[in-house]
Amino acid sequence: MESVATTDLKNLTQDQLIAFVESLGQPAFRGRQMFAWIYRPGITEFGQMTDLAKEFRALLPAHAHISRLENYITQQSRDGTVKFAFTLDDGQVIESVFIPEEERSTLCVSSQVGCAMGCRFCLTGTMGFLRNLTTAEIVNQVCAVQDYCLEHDLGRLTNLVFMGMGEPLANLDNVLDALSILTEQRGLDFASRRITVSTCGLVPQMIRLGEQTSVNLAISLHATDDATRSSIMPVNDRYPIAELLEGCKRFPHKKRQRIMFEYTLLQGINDSDQDARRLAGLLSDIPCKINLLAMNPTSDATYVSPDRDRVLAFQKILREQGYAVFIRQSRGADISAACGQLAAKQQRGQCR
Repeated sequence: MESVATTDLKNLTQDQLIAFVESLGQPAFRGRQMFAWIYRPGITEFGQMTDLAKEFRALLPAHAHISRLENYITQQSRDGTVKFAFTLDDGQVIESVFIPEEERSTLCVSSQVGCAMGCRFCLTGTMGFLRNLTTAEIVNQVCAVQDYCLEHDLGRLTNLVFMGMGEPLANLDNVLDALSILTEQRGLDFASRRITVSTCGLVPQMIRLGEQTSVNLAISLHATDDATRSSIMPVNDRYPIAELLEGCKRFPHKKRQRIMFEYTLLQGINDSDQDARRLAGLLSDIPCKINLLAMNPTSDATYVSPDRDRVLAFQKILREQGYAVFIRQSRGADISAACGQLAAKQQRGQCR
């Protein structure tokens, strides 16, 4: 077990790592060298970093370590989706979901253990909030799944979505550092356009995300009036729809960038023709796309999905108003890996 006194280098952005090695009396370029080594597959020890001075490599273990998420189990869905349950150093469990598709593969990344937002139709929300993930715990989900894909000949991980357990913008500092590592060329080298961060509507943090990154933004909207949205998403009491949409208009859009609005259809609650027309009006001044999601089953039967015809009718109204509207196909529902189904439970699966 690593000493608590040592620094986990995966918690550090490249600039922070440079400052760290300088504190050890080393030149800045050593930090850049180390940063590139840390995110190569299979690098677990400083002795593998062959272009570092031998004396420096010998010094490093007293001051630093390189963490990994190795204690995990997996479950594979009939559709190829793989759910990972990672056990953290303190015994807490988080889940990530790998979704393979023909032209890309996506990892759904968690940012917290549990969630404080309390959305009524989301299983993670029933757990309550336990703690934020560290930068390293966020990044290591990606590293572990990349290694898994390499080991199982599943191709390259191409896209990341922060739509796993937790509200990413409630852990914004660590998420921003993780994004820096994920997009740095010497790090994991993901293009910003292939990363999406989802929020239930923390407006100040949303603006800060747009100012400091170029990643895509997804908004979990799920209702078209405040009474309905507050009844299923308590965050609406803090940031009602008008304030949230005003924040979307102020979001620092990059060229050709559009906000993705996520809308989970709940039978008899938010799925009427009137809701569709009201949604079209609300979003009229915002460059956007709309993702419609059928409600995924959880242990709570309070909310159910409308039938396919109702979903298509809702989509048709929006399309007639000129919106790009997609119906997201549920993936991994048979292993409780679909949207709204993640919860920190050690489940029996195929052990690594």
